[in-house]
Amino acid sequence: MPTLPASLPVLTVMAIVPLAGALLLWLVPPLRRLHARAVGVVFSLAVLALGLWALSAFDLGDAGVVQLAHTRAWIPAIGASWALGVNGLGLAMVLLAAFVTPLVLLASWGEVPADRQGLFTGLVLALEFFVVVIFSARDLLLFYLCFEAMLIPVYFLIGCFGGENRQRAALKFLLYSLAGGLIMLIGVIAVYLHSMKDGAPSFLIDSVAANLHVSTSAGHWIFLTFFIAFAIKAPLVPVHTWLPDTAEQATPGTSVLLIGILDKIGTFGMITLVLPIFPEASRWAAPVILVLAVVSIIYGGLAAIAQDNLYRLISYTSVSHFGFMVLGIFIGNQVAANGAMVYMVAHGLSIAGLYLVTGFMARRTGTVAISELGGIARVMPLVAGTFLVCGLASIALPGLSGFVPEWMVLTGTFSVSLALGAAAVVGVVIAAV
Repeated sequence: MPTLPASLPVLTVMAIVPLAGALLLWLVPPLRRLHARAVGVVFSLAVLALGLWALSAFDLGDAGVVQLAHTRAWIPAIGASWALGVNGLGLAMVLLAAFVTPLVLLASWGEVPADRQGLFTGLVLALEFFVVVIFSARDLLLFYLCFEAMLIPVYFLIGCFGGENRQRAALKFLLYSLAGGLIMLIGVIAVYLHSMKDGAPSFLIDSVAANLHVSTSAGHWIFLTFFIAFAIKAPLVPVHTWLPDTAEQATPGTSVLLIGILDKIGTFGMITLVLPIFPEASRWAAPVILVLAVVSIIYGGLAAIAQDNLYRLISYTSVSHFGFMVLGIFIGNQVAANGAMVYMVAHGLSIAGLYLVTGFMARRTGTVAISELGGIARVMPLVAGTFLVCGLASIALPGLSGFVPEWMVLTGTFSVSLALGAAAVVGVVIAAV
């Protein structure tokens, strides 16, 4: 692969490409009507190619350091910048989004009517723009604005495409997300005001983390504004209830983007913003957060057992998986933290396979009721086999993608707390059931 020119802001280009595709579909009606699918796939594959190019230039031996940085003044008066850069986790999430997006667009050929394909494709490309920026943003204001703006394409993807109750599900998603976003806005403003006391105003995340000096009590409540927003997105019990309804009503492609990519913004934000900016407050809140994580693991598994709708079953298993991620993030053990980061990628891949295969089965059989899908392997052996492999990866069968990260989280958890580790193992057993 050719060497990446040092002067090329590859992350900025990766963000601009899907936005350009979305604008092209909006501004050129003939393309939107006749060639939306092809335009979407071409532009999303271009993002994937740029991502692989970026990977070739990334120093994997120094993955903890932010690389491929590109910073330009944006609103100098308040210290806001267009600042992008990725460490190993950020690059992994950008690549995951770049890989999944063309799959979603290809799968939409069978699930979205041809006359509405232009709208669907444009919304997906616009969403990819926001996702790339969020996973690579090094400016807090830039992160927050894209964190909120991505709600627009997601709302319409849910509300315009999907089941009979899709508009209600879209509204529920929007209300939860807006509530979290407004709470986080208070925190962003507070962090900015407190961090600028010791120097020039800046929204750069590294600068904010280095210059934030607040009292213990103030640090605790500011921490909570960020954590609540990310817990809603994650989703963590008890602020998870928007997910099953949304997953049931949205198209499989939208659910892949929502659970496979967007929900990872919650755990990503905990790792890249909450822990570095609020280390003391994170330790203060960790006992409660860890209990919530274990509750999510067990509750998600139990709720999944009770479901007859495949979409809802997968969504509840995801609640359990996000519990594992949050457990690994806040347990205070590096092995568990690394496992949580690997878990984010592994879950994104397995969940993409589960939802896309379920969508295909639903189109062929007309149902997602588990009670009505008996004998599906005889009719569609390849589809059933693919679903089985993705499902086994999801429950962390040894040899598949979910096993190593879950094992790392459990190993790290047991080294800190036998009680929490044992409770998490109960969740593993329930998931296997």
